[in-house]
Amino acid sequence: MKNKKLNSWLWRWHVIAGLISLPFVLILSITGGIYLFKDNYEAPHLAKINQIKEVKGQPLSFQKQWEVVQKKSSKKPDEIILNKNNVQATRFASGQFATKSTLYLNPYSGDILAQIREKDSKMFKVRKLHGELLMGKFGTKIVELIACWLIVLIITGIYVWWPKKKWSLKGVFLIRKKEGRRNFFRDLHAVTAFWFSVLLLMILMGGLPWTDVFGDYFKWMQKVTHTGYPVTWQATNVHSKSFGIETIPLDSVIGIAKGMDLKGEIHIGLPYKKTDVFTVSNTVGDPHYLEIHHLDQFSGKEIVSHDWNDIGVLMRGRLWFMAFHQGQFGPWNKYLMLLTAIALFTLSLSAFLSYYLRDKKGWGIPKVPKNFTVGKVVIGLIILLSLLLPLFGLSVLLIIVFHYGKKLSANKIS
Repeated sequence: MKNKKLNSWLWRWHVIAGLISLPFVLILSITGGIYLFKDNYEAPHLAKINQIKEVKGQPLSFQKQWEVVQKKSSKKPDEIILNKNNVQATRFASGQFATKSTLYLNPYSGDILAQIREKDSKMFKVRKLHGELLMGKFGTKIVELIACWLIVLIITGIYVWWPKKKWSLKGVFLIRKKEGRRNFFRDLHAVTAFWFSVLLLMILMGGLPWTDVFGDYFKWMQKVTHTGYPVTWQATNVHSKSFGIETIPLDSVIGIAKGMDLKGEIHIGLPYKKTDVFTVSNTVGDPHYLEIHHLDQFSGKEIVSHDWNDIGVLMRGRLWFMAFHQGQFGPWNKYLMLLTAIALFTLSLSAFLSYYLRDKKGWGIPKVPKNFTVGKVVIGLIILLSLLLPLFGLSVLLIIVFHYGKKLSANKIS
């Protein structure tokens, strides 16, 4: 049997949090569903740029192409991305995330065909809307707070959904279609939320590491527990040991990289200073196949290399859930995420319609008996969530201050 008073209290907070979160959740579900197909959307445009129309003679050496790019580009390239054949443009990239810029070079003529800046793309704007509501750091924190409260909505929703007396298929696992519009939308919300609750939690676990407060907190946990990347995963922590007059040709490094038989797309990080290294790495949907190899820029010898087995457990979890969040494991993952985004939009909209179709006397917020006291288990769960999700904890603190401040004001007036 459920505690009726606790059920009313949780239901009250479920409704309040749901109404506040609703517009943001709708935006997140739409933009998330769209961004899943970023590569599909951009592929035709990039294919036109990437394809060499006229192939004449022999291509320039990669070393020569690198020299050409350094002269013609205002920004020195950080890496070269290997192509599968010789009828594609050579790609040199610089910067990361919002500052990333990819330059397409004709390997036969040495002409720059195009320069694509990440921040200029339409999908970048979709991502910014999804991650920060186009409001910068402030927007990121709003999205993070909504994500924290979505976890609370899932937990409270499951408790409220749980049958009071006995189980039945209709209204619990199936949607009632012939018992009025309000019951239909109520069931559509509750049943959809139940069936997708685990997937929604997994998506949230993949999204939260990108946020500001939780993201920094998670990085701190990795650091103190030594469960992140190995120190020598980053090229900045590895240095060339042998010093010569000239570095080995980029063509030789590319030959070494191709011999490694890495899965996915191969990237070669380019050195700036004499102490820097060539870094061979790969981008691949499944993070289990990640590898990184640091090569001495003068001898070409491997200084250190790492793979999935060298990554700490917290970082492994982060990489897996982030890949799952983005649908990187293949078509099944992408379409499962799309289905979940549609489900999130559906359950959110149906919740609002169920609320709108109620008997419209007052706000329709469930009432809680005045003598109700929150139990130790619930308080313990709130404290645990507050420790794990700092922004949620801050919001709870503000609610408590506001609640008791309101009570004190009422007592003074009376």
